[in-house]
Amino acid sequence: MILSKTPLRMSYVGGGSDMAVYYREELGAVLSTSVDKYMYIAVNPKFDGRIRLSYSVTEEVDSTSQVQHPLVREALTMLGIHGGIEITSMADIPSKGSGLGSSSSYTVGLLNALYAYKNQFASKSMLAQQACDIEIERCGEPIGKQDQYAAAFGGMNLIRFHPDESVSVDPVICAPELLQSLEDSTLVFFTGRTRSASAVLAQQQKALLSPDRKRLMRRMVQLAFELKTEMESGSLDNFGELLNENWQLKTQLASGITDPQIDRWYQAGLRNGAHGGKLLGAGNGGFMMFFAPPHLHNAIRAALPELQEVKFNFDRNGAQIVFYQPSEATSK
Repeated sequence: MILSKTPLRMSYVGGGSDMAVYYREELGAVLSTSVDKYMYIAVNPKFDGRIRLSYSVTEEVDSTSQVQHPLVREALTMLGIHGGIEITSMADIPSKGSGLGSSSSYTVGLLNALYAYKNQFASKSMLAQQACDIEIERCGEPIGKQDQYAAAFGGMNLIRFHPDESVSVDPVICAPELLQSLEDSTLVFFTGRTRSASAVLAQQQKALLSPDRKRLMRRMVQLAFELKTEMESGSLDNFGELLNENWQLKTQLASGITDPQIDRWYQAGLRNGAHGGKLLGAGNGGFMMFFAPPHLHNAIRAALPELQEVKFNFDRNGAQIVFYQPSEATSK
């Protein structure tokens, strides 16, 4: 029996520059943190040689090629696991359309559990690289690379995406008191709306072929470096302003990122004390995050009564195996 625990993530600035259509021409960069909401995946041998999966539906099949869940099918294929396994997943947050990178957390956590099932160690870098390969190359999802690296490494990082396909993960070095202040100043609400990130991101990819949109993205990348510098100087004075500028730039990238209702929610937050914020993820639904002085949080809550608040704290560990009880059968 193996149990993996993999964090979801909250992205601040630079999202979209992790897509190949952008970073293959110039450096991409995202500043994000993993959060204390997790994807759990349990893996256990199955005595009859079949494959059983339990997620939003249940599958029981005879071979890997018959698995309907594309991420599971490709992960099993990649690791050469042909049968005799049961895989179950659970999540702290709705796993589709949340804007928290749940699909990539699932893939990273699945790979981590499967390697442990085979009694093999996989580094965080390896988990992230292989999760990218499964999601982007094998499954053809029009997504970027930030979620896989955020889930695998954990913590608050500036993640850089280089034209040669390499990825650098640079921790934000700052005092614990500053991170605590950032946690205390963060408000997150569930909009009650989920959407297909793939559909929104596909539009963004097309948009990034335009020189004007690339100019917007270039500024968003610059904001990621500015935000890291701000935090490492021990200050959050401009944090909200940088978030707000990033959100205003992002809404210009492509249609479907925002709409009149989302704009009303966002403006209500600003009017009641938020210094900045954004929708987490690709846009058009999921979770809305605000940065605001803690003493103004009640005013923001009162202005958004139709939204459900969810408390987030930061995760610092990334992908973990939290239970490991190997079976002799899995190493043969």
